[in-house]
Amino acid sequence: MAYREVNVFDVKEVLRRWLRGDAKKAIARQVGVDPKTVRRYVAAAEKVGLRAPADEAALAEETLSAVMAEVQPRGGRPRGPGWDTCEREREFIAGLLKDGVLLTKIRKLLLRQRRAKVSYGTLRRYAMERLGFAEPERSIPVADGQPGEELQVDTGWMTYLSRDGSGRRRRFRAWIFTPVVSRYRFVYPVFPESTETAIEACEAAWAFYGGVFRVLVPDNTKAIVVNPDALTPGVTRAFQEYAQARGLFVDPARVKKPKDKARVENAVPTVRKDCFGGEKLLDLEQARAHALWWCDEDYGAREHRTTRRSPREHFLVEEKSALLPAPNEAYDVPHWCEPRVDSRQLAPVLGAMYSVPERFAGKKIMARADRSLVRFYENLVVVKVHPRQPKGGRSIDPSDYPAEKAIYAFRNREALLDRAKAHGDQVGRFAAALLAGPEPWARMRRAYALLRLVKRYGAARVEQACATANAAQMIDVRRLEQMLAQAAATPVAPTDRVVPIARYLRPAAHFGVNKAKGGAR
Repeated sequence: MAYREVNVFDVKEVLRRWLRGDAKKAIARQVGVDPKTVRRYVAAAEKVGLRAPADEAALAEETLSAVMAEVQPRGGRPRGPGWDTCEREREFIAGLLKDGVLLTKIRKLLLRQRRAKVSYGTLRRYAMERLGFAEPERSIPVADGQPGEELQVDTGWMTYLSRDGSGRRRRFRAWIFTPVVSRYRFVYPVFPESTETAIEACEAAWAFYGGVFRVLVPDNTKAIVVNPDALTPGVTRAFQEYAQARGLFVDPARVKKPKDKARVENAVPTVRKDCFGGEKLLDLEQARAHALWWCDEDYGAREHRTTRRSPREHFLVEEKSALLPAPNEAYDVPHWCEPRVDSRQLAPVLGAMYSVPERFAGKKIMARADRSLVRFYENLVVVKVHPRQPKGGRSIDPSDYPAEKAIYAFRNREALLDRAKAHGDQVGRFAAALLAGPEPWARMRRAYALLRLVKRYGAARVEQACATANAAQMIDVRRLEQMLAQAAATPVAPTDRVVPIARYLRPAAHFGVNKAKGGAR
């Protein structure tokens, strides 16, 4: 026997005509139902207290609901024998579902092991209604927030540009921005997905919107997020610095949680197909110009199916005035890196070499390069600053190196003369004569040889020898060394020894013998 679903409008039409006084068969013929159905509806209406004839106002919502409950007390279509079979095998089905067995296999096991034949549709409906199988995840709509507050961003592959002169085709990506309130989308094509292009795209977005949003919600792209943690996500240093400069708060979406940025989640295929699909684009600049036209004139002028307003009009009316002021000057995108310092105390940054203090030799050091300066950090404290150099260039500070090595390495004539003068005026004059004339660094070895003589023979002897050499205008370090060596080898003539008078010496008479005293008497 076929089952016909009870329609509330049919019930209301039958009862409306019955209250007006029409005959039951006439009602059945006019409405298109069986006379038995009409009698069943009328009996249910009389059961809840309706009497004909009466005014149609008696069919209030509460009365009609009570009639529907009487007409269809089970609230749905009747169950067949397959449902009763599933009820008997409830524990068997539930156990297999708990073990992860597919419903198609459970149906086969029911037939083979339990001799129970059930259609797949009945088994699926039973499992969903009674056992919680494949229960759809329930969600609630998330509030849009305040105008000008949140901007969601995503990135993805687009299409290919036309072939260039060499026959090569390049595929480009696009940064896609969507305000939560107005949905006024902005698309910015790029080649690499990097921190630099992310900042560049944000700057272009502020120019497009005429202001800055307060909160940026990106996905977990490595160009922005370095540590995709749900509670404490880590943002790359360069982008965090940019966000601070523009007054942004970066709130990355969680991993594999697309609802965190639901307004922009499905934008990538839409932009790829609707914006760039079938277009002949010669280069990236043409792709950006076409994307700007599409955002403003095509997508921006189209009625959005959720807001029922055109995104451009919605943005101009409600969001633009709530944005932060747009930046007046271009942002200097910094480059952060961690180079290793070589044995020469030089650290490579963007193809140029920069000197750092001696204690960093052989270690890694944090560096930040912008348009004009390169800074080096130790525990986020600046330890060295250099002017930015082009690729292949060098910036070396002599103070980073030991003084005894830096003088020769950097050809510092004045520092070498100061060291010589510290040992005496004549030594300083001799050194100045050695280094006089053009290209003094070609004779710096002679000045170092002079300092070694001071260390060997002492400053006093070298000062005396330099005085003699300066008087004779003899400027030759080797002859000076010979003079010092000869002076050191010349023996000293012995002098006559003077015997000092003894302090307690007595006269000779004191030791004489008095013979007269011992003679005859």
